[in-house]
Amino acid sequence: MTRAPRRHWTALLIALATAGATALPALAAPRRDDGLWKAAEAAREGQLKLLETVVNIDSGTGDVEGGRRVLDVLAPRLEALGARIERVPAEIPGLPDNLVATLKGKGKARILMIGHVDTVFEPGTTAKWRYVADGNRATGPGVGDEKGGVVQAITALEILSARGFRDYDTLTLLLETSEERGSPGTRALIDRLVKSHDVELNLEPGDAPDKITVWRKGSSTFNIDVKGRPAHAGVAPQDGRNAATELVHQLATLDGLPKSGDGLTANLTILQAGSRYNIIPENARAQVNVRIRDKADLDRVQATLEESARNTKVPDTRVTVSRENSFPPLPDNPHTDALAVRAKAIYAELGRDLGTGGNGGASESALSHEAGTPALDGLGPVGGGFHTDKEWIDLTTITPRTYLLVRMIQDVAARPPKRFTPGG
Repeated sequence: MTRAPRRHWTALLIALATAGATALPALAAPRRDDGLWKAAEAAREGQLKLLETVVNIDSGTGDVEGGRRVLDVLAPRLEALGARIERVPAEIPGLPDNLVATLKGKGKARILMIGHVDTVFEPGTTAKWRYVADGNRATGPGVGDEKGGVVQAITALEILSARGFRDYDTLTLLLETSEERGSPGTRALIDRLVKSHDVELNLEPGDAPDKITVWRKGSSTFNIDVKGRPAHAGVAPQDGRNAATELVHQLATLDGLPKSGDGLTANLTILQAGSRYNIIPENARAQVNVRIRDKADLDRVQATLEESARNTKVPDTRVTVSRENSFPPLPDNPHTDALAVRAKAIYAELGRDLGTGGNGGASESALSHEAGTPALDGLGPVGGGFHTDKEWIDLTTITPRTYLLVRMIQDVAARPPKRFTPGG
């Protein structure tokens, strides 16, 4: 049962007394670990300095050098804790190595944390936009998604080490480098790790005002490719078959699909056509990002697009539809909910309310769930504006979220959740 925040306990006891319940035993408020809180407060300055360092390194997905530089900053911090460091090559070309840091303890629980150091921002971004802390907000490329959570995890491990906590069998941190493209460089690695651990704690940012994530949408991209016929746009346009015009017809199929909301969404994200202003386009392509709560929705969208592809309006054009799956959804489920109850009780130790929710951002937690490993997401600092030049984190959540992560590790180490049969 989730405990009420500390500030509600006094009012509750007064109400019971007024109702003639003074004979009832006093209820004990949840107790904060003051030593841990002071350690988290003391770590804050160094935590933010490390965050500034890694945010100011470009590491967009596919930036091999940038990803390596970020890991080169973080690896020594983990090595200093006695972690075994493994640089694992990406599973497809053009991506940086991934990093797996493993700590061995003397307990029974096998705990996995996953974070990603890649961002959505192109090389050269930090030359124009750097980390800035202003009042209670910090901004910068990837400050929340998800370098803030990665740095928080390292800080949590440093606090645990300083306090001599080793009541776990294995404590593993995976820093991966291709999450923003659906983790194509780590799928086999993630699968191996989640199956060999009891629980996965994900370092994606929390949602405002102060929530953890208990469900996520799945993500896939549909490619709509049109083949037409080129021709001189001025001399003989009638000889051409305009692929761009046909693509516009095809995209009208999306008009009936939702663009926002908690369910299925389908949004045009990339549009390409033509090679020169005076040539009828021979090729055109659209990419449509589809987010789903129900896997069956993907097949329905694909069937709709393929039916449209069979009914072209520009003669002699050919339309093909293909699908690139990213992450499955993380559904509402009792295993995540049970972890959320623990997290809410821990936050109550600080006199704070921890909300729960979900969003359309996909993550590795869905892969953990599909492998039968309980997962809890959104444990990083609270933030917003992700994937834009307005990305931010709430600096007032840095210390509470660090406390939460440390205590969650301690809690699941003491009471590791049971793995489950996927779909069971």
